[in-house]
Amino acid sequence: MAAAVSLFASVAFAAQAYAFDWGFSVPNTFPNLTACASQPPVYSCENTTAITDSCCTPTPGGQVLQTQFWSTYTGLEDQGQLLPKDSWTIHGLWPDNCDGSYNQYCDFSRQYDPDPSPAVLPDGTPVPPYKGPSVETFILAFERFDLLDYMNKYWINQGAPNDVFWAHEFSKHATCTSTYDVACYGPDYVEHQDVIDFYLSVVRAFQKYPTWDMLAASGIFPSNKTTYSLSQIQNALTAQTGSIPYFGCGGEDGTILEEVWYFNHVLGTEQFGQFKSIDSTTESSCNTTAGIWYYEITPTSVREVRTEPCSGF
Repeated sequence: MAAAVSLFASVAFAAQAYAFDWGFSVPNTFPNLTACASQPPVYSCENTTAITDSCCTPTPGGQVLQTQFWSTYTGLEDQGQLLPKDSWTIHGLWPDNCDGSYNQYCDFSRQYDPDPSPAVLPDGTPVPPYKGPSVETFILAFERFDLLDYMNKYWINQGAPNDVFWAHEFSKHATCTSTYDVACYGPDYVEHQDVIDFYLSVVRAFQKYPTWDMLAASGIFPSNKTTYSLSQIQNALTAQTGSIPYFGCGGEDGTILEEVWYFNHVLGTEQFGQFKSIDSTTESSCNTTAGIWYYEITPTSVREVRTEPCSGF
């Protein structure tokens, strides 16, 4: 609770400071991409020759997944951690390899996950738990109050504080995405610049795929009374993205809709490049014959975030 009060005070102070022009100067966090202008434009996983500069295109993790959750509660409602109304939430931005395999926790020097999952990598290497300050403090240090505000609205954890989830996603996935390598930021790199850059990229990618809106526009709304077929849900999103995303379902018979993954190849960097939607390479875990439940969010677990003040996005 104390941390939440402290965060609220920091954000409130920032808003007041900007309103009165107290001289904040938000540092840039983007990488140094000057060398990329001379590289031939090519989508990741579609190159016919070897990539010579991995700062310019995600290599080898060129199959980029923008992943989202549909949750009905957070487990921390009593601490004010609520889900956004009429929106799915961010899971992450994952760098699968072109063959569908993936790496994880690729740089222990940038491991900020206090509870690594997996705790031991497939080769038997244990992932050391992080015991330092929260990644939330990294965002505050770069004065990106707008980013932190958006993340607390749309990047929501279940059963644990949001910042633990954010730390996990950076440590497990961003450290395996070549365009966030520290070397890509050049000699003026500032510690944790890559972390902020990744979080900004995740938000941009999430905004490319407004799942709730796309489903609602096809007449598919959360309901505790009506089910939908997997094909109905798939067709609604395929009609807007041009490709078949992955749908993940829970429950004993795979009939409770829980997540969606949008697969992409990227022209340029993961930060700023053009995402090209491709069909999922992973088979859906949803039941293909029974009705799929797209349950409503528990009323005490949701808040309207769109009417709250928010800058930058």
